[in-house]
Amino acid sequence: MAAPVAQAPPTASPEALAVAEFLRSQDLKCRTCILQGQRKDLFKVKRALRALMSEAYTKAQKKNAHLPPVTDHSTAVHVFSLLPRNLLALRVSKIDPAAADDGHGHSHGKPAKRIKGLWTVKIEQQQEMREELYYTWFYEPRTWKQTIMAIGVIVVLLLVVMFPLWPPMLRLGVWYLSMGMLGLIGLFILMSIFRLILFLVTTFVLPPGIWLYPNLFEDVGFFDSFRPLWAWHKVKKSKKDGKKAALEGKVTEITNEKSAAPSSTVTPPKPTVEDG
Repeated sequence: MAAPVAQAPPTASPEALAVAEFLRSQDLKCRTCILQGQRKDLFKVKRALRALMSEAYTKAQKKNAHLPPVTDHSTAVHVFSLLPRNLLALRVSKIDPAAADDGHGHSHGKPAKRIKGLWTVKIEQQQEMREELYYTWFYEPRTWKQTIMAIGVIVVLLLVVMFPLWPPMLRLGVWYLSMGMLGLIGLFILMSIFRLILFLVTTFVLPPGIWLYPNLFEDVGFFDSFRPLWAWHKVKKSKKDGKKAALEGKVTEITNEKSAAPSSTVTPPKPTVEDG
């Protein structure tokens, strides 16, 4: 069936929400993918069907009346089809990051940057249920962490509103803390300017140039942004240069093989003179 991705998802049925809630709690060995510039969880249909035919689903069905019964593989596929029909999970396929700007394989403007180790995917119009296919989650269950974060935001807003009522010592402490944060931001800006100047200088002195904290602006974790301390600038080779180098390498290899081959010289036999 075709998935109306551009439209807002309708209100999902209780059965579909129950199935999505159950599968979200199972170990489907999800991996992170990039869809329309956002990170999503990717899983294989085969693992979802196994979870629906497991004993855990049978036990969960006894506690939750909204979970549909699953007796065999065909009923498991039917229950799984509730996810794409309610736009809780949709089938995706891996594509080239350069064609992933709008999620449908049509690139507009600057090509998307490839993130190492992550698939860039697009939504497929035909939502099939074969075991080897991949789906990505659009259903995000509310967790206790999200609840705590929401309560924390409300508490912080109330504290900010009541700032004039704070004791003088507490307000002074907040002022020092804010000055410290501004100092860290200024230090980060100065470090960014210094690493750029260092790169420009070393480009002429020690080509191809040295980057201080090369992963500082990469899509990595906080601590990984400061590892390693420095690295040489990597020059990206175009596809034409890569093909040319590969062709030259093959020609050199063939030439070396020919020169290394032993020369086979055939010496004609000496003529013999018979006595008359």
